[in-house]
Amino acid sequence: MDREFRHLPSVDRLISEERIRRLQELYPRASLVELIRQRLEHARLAITAGNPCPSVDEIVDSICAQVYALENPSLRPIINASGVILHTNLGRAPLSKEAISAMNAVANGYCNLEFDLDSGTRGSRYVHIEPILCQLTGAEAALVVNNNASAVLLALTALAKKREVIVSRGQAVEIGGGFRIPDVMRQSGAKLVEVGTTNCTYVTDYAQAINPRTAALMRVHASNFRLMGFTHLVTLDELVALGRQYDLPVFDDLGSGCFLDTTRFGLDPEPMVQQSIATGAGLVFFSGDKLMGGPQAGIIVGKKQFIDKLKKHPLTRAVRIDKIRLAGLVVTLIHYLKGEAISRIPVWRMISAPLAEIDQRARQWAQPLQGLAQVVEGETMIGGGSLPGGTLPTRLVAIGGEGKSMAQALSERLRCQEMPIVGRISGNMLLLDPRSVLPEEDEEVLQALHDLAATLKQSKN
Repeated sequence: MDREFRHLPSVDRLISEERIRRLQELYPRASLVELIRQRLEHARLAITAGNPCPSVDEIVDSICAQVYALENPSLRPIINASGVILHTNLGRAPLSKEAISAMNAVANGYCNLEFDLDSGTRGSRYVHIEPILCQLTGAEAALVVNNNASAVLLALTALAKKREVIVSRGQAVEIGGGFRIPDVMRQSGAKLVEVGTTNCTYVTDYAQAINPRTAALMRVHASNFRLMGFTHLVTLDELVALGRQYDLPVFDDLGSGCFLDTTRFGLDPEPMVQQSIATGAGLVFFSGDKLMGGPQAGIIVGKKQFIDKLKKHPLTRAVRIDKIRLAGLVVTLIHYLKGEAISRIPVWRMISAPLAEIDQRARQWAQPLQGLAQVVEGETMIGGGSLPGGTLPTRLVAIGGEGKSMAQALSERLRCQEMPIVGRISGNMLLLDPRSVLPEEDEEVLQALHDLAATLKQSKN
């Protein structure tokens, strides 16, 4: 082991290496010295664990890789050809050009986030969005926080801590990444009371659970699954009527944040925010980056008496939204008020795209591959915990057919180019779906497929 330690190069030796010297054009010398020291310490720990001393070249390689990684952040844009419109792993909803422009405008300098320009005194960040949300949903008041989990946590902490909230056992769901709604609710200090069974819950189940400790009745969106067969669910109308009988508010966690009638596009009906408010829900919670098509946010609309309490709670500051996302949300909501959501918001542009247009684009994508790909029928998923099981007809470009390993290699090649393209593998084929790609991205896709075709032909020769 002592011999291995003696083989470790000094900091001076490494800083004098040609490749390290060139790095000083990108990175300050003092910072490079610190990276070298960290890498040498890592090597010492590895030697202590019984591993051989790395060579000078190996150490230099790792330092160079680390500097290049710092100069080229790993978070980068991609093209989503996976056929899942609200793909959580790919950032959910893409934003409209107008929303992006508004976000860039406030990011470029100072803004009147919490400053009243008329009086010259401190203002509230919520004045920029609350009137728009109230106009759009019919709610008395509104509040915006970091995400929907934060919205639910804040409401239950402020209004139900050390008390009980009644929810159907069939709605105590787990969402992506292992996060469970009951766990989020319990963090608030509220006691979750589950009633009914997994498949059947009746209004009498709620009524029998009500007691002096009950703070609210709650409905939770099924998110990413659907109950079928012998089922019975309590409607929001029934819950609201029961709440009025016992003077209890109803909290409605919609999740997806839908403002448009999804049946217009051949999809199953999705609960709409304005319907929940009209029915009489005390508070309605939903996400900004799902079917609403905006940046990540948790939106709360409902009765002023409850919203006012949330605004005053200390947790509100911990989960508040920042100026950049707030600007994007405002513009996204204005698209709905102006009746232009379908033509401006990318999520709805994708959902409403005619199948004939999708077919034409798929055939254009397949042309560069000249027989190495075919256009087939398929389905696009909505995704993101919205419309569980809901799909739209599409046309797919299917590439491969010579074994799964070939499809995986093609997928990797498209993912590892300057503008990564993410598809999906089914059987022995790599599938690319134009519906989840905006038409203005087609030029990038076509160039990538031209390059892929050239590579495939070269490998066969």
